[in-house]
Amino acid sequence: MALKSVLIDELRDLYSAENQLVKALPNLAKGSKNPKLKSIFTDHLAETKGQVERLKKVFAELGEKPTGQHCNGMEGVIEEGKDALEKDEEGSSFEAGLIGAALRTEHYEIAGYEASISMATALGMPKIVKLLNSTLKEEVSAAKKITAAGAPIMKLSAKEPEAPKQPKTGKEKYSAKKSKEDESHAAPELGTSTTVS
Repeated sequence: MALKSVLIDELRDLYSAENQLVKALPNLAKGSKNPKLKSIFTDHLAETKGQVERLKKVFAELGEKPTGQHCNGMEGVIEEGKDALEKDEEGSSFEAGLIGAALRTEHYEIAGYEASISMATALGMPKIVKLLNSTLKEEVSAAKKITAAGAPIMKLSAKEPEAPKQPKTGKEKYSAKKSKEDESHAAPELGTSTTVS
């Protein structure tokens, strides 16, 4: 597969990711009780809509359609955000979970844009590089804003008392089982043994 085809696949993945975020960001904004975080999520939604439009321009430059690929990675990251919204945590601890989910989202996007920029640079596509760099700067800025807004929230969360342990939900039990399977499958490669409990 030629590099241009790899780039197109990567860009379609990003296009799907951004469209998924257009649907997911309002849920984070609605779920957050912190005005600063709520504002960051709302502002980034407007940016994300612009990023979708910018990707359409990239595809126009390439003479390709933006659709045709679903971003499974972003789907998983968004699912983690949904999990954070469903946690029984309260106060700053709840907000800390949203911060973690939001940062995973931003860093996933940053990696995708950096890879795409490298490919477009290697292919000698300066217009596309410029468009993608504009989005990359917005993603890096969003991650920095989330981190800055999160610092005082994390400090407050660290002072909150631990809640009594609740019975695990079916989803949490399934996740714990999958985690043990992951560890078990990785153990031979890591040269370690796993303990079963």
